[in-house]
Amino acid sequence: MMEPNWVYTEKVKEHFMHPRNVLKDEEGFKADGEGMVGNIKCGDQMMMLIKVKDGVIVDCRWKTYGCASAIASTSVLSEMIKGMSLEKAFLLTPKEIMKQLGSLPEHKIHCSVLGDKALRAAINDYYQKNGMAGKVQKEGAKIICQCMNVTDHEIEDAVLEGARTYYELQERTKLGTVCGQCEIPAKELLEKYIKEHFNS
Repeated sequence: MMEPNWVYTEKVKEHFMHPRNVLKDEEGFKADGEGMVGNIKCGDQMMMLIKVKDGVIVDCRWKTYGCASAIASTSVLSEMIKGMSLEKAFLLTPKEIMKQLGSLPEHKIHCSVLGDKALRAAINDYYQKNGMAGKVQKEGAKIICQCMNVTDHEIEDAVLEGARTYYELQERTKLGTVCGQCEIPAKELLEKYIKEHFNS
């Protein structure tokens, strides 16, 4: 029998085949903070639950409807955050998660952002529930292309999904195809997100 052509690292394979800290349906996990991101209609949805003591994440559980990359990246993230302060955990990036995994195929990197987004939502939820609304950090989107209503979040998503040039960015988002006034800020964000997510 032929072996499947596995394009992931051994660590990704390990975390996909044997994911850590997955929420079991029958488990009575009492969370201090809950975060949900994504859309099941699009195929990717992530839930993250955290337990907190003295400002430190002491345990967590998660569940996703997603691909191998989403499962593996969230599994390794769930191990990384145990014993970490809420402030430090909030600042974790997809690049740090990918480093723990040894890398992901470029077209799958966008899957790795689900876990950290759900984690930030869970941390914000914890702050809200515990009278610390001043610590909540909302990730508001900023419109870059007024004509096509394209936000900075959509530009980042396009980069994570493979856009490397302004033309590729236009193909994916349609920004700058009407008046063109957004070209400079869009190119600046393109370079910023490439540097953040792909350059060491």
